[in-house]
Amino acid sequence: MSVVRTQVAIIGAGPAGLLLGQLLHRAGIDAVILEQRTPEYVLGRIRAGVLEQGTVDVLELAGVARRLHAESLTHGGVEIAVNHVHRRIAFQDLIGKTVTVYGQTEVTKDLIAARLSGDGPIVWEASDVVIDDLTFVE
Repeated sequence: MSVVRTQVAIIGAGPAGLLLGQLLHRAGIDAVILEQRTPEYVLGRIRAGVLEQGTVDVLELAGVARRLHAESLTHGGVEIAVNHVHRRIAFQDLIGKTVTVYGQTEVTKDLIAARLSGDGPIVWEASDVVIDDLTFVE
């Protein structure tokens, strides 16, 4: 049995857990990510691919948006069609924001790459995890 001491334990290496780990790392807070599955399983999950502007902003803040900006498509709005009648909702014109088409699986790849490049540990196939000597900080 190995022992890991950390300030924060994050359960799950999905996009949310990985992004939290990255933001904590950039703030100087140690965190370990515990994932029950294998890296191949996590990277094989196909997920949605439309990111709102706020998500893109947070990925930039986390330092993992280089590939997103190089490979994504940015849209200033969407078109909705009902009974062959098309209506455009122009986000950029209405609120000054866009949406970005970039697969959530790609976001996960970018976050895992950052983590594995030295930004902190991921414990894959974590099972039988026991929390010991827990201290709450107010």
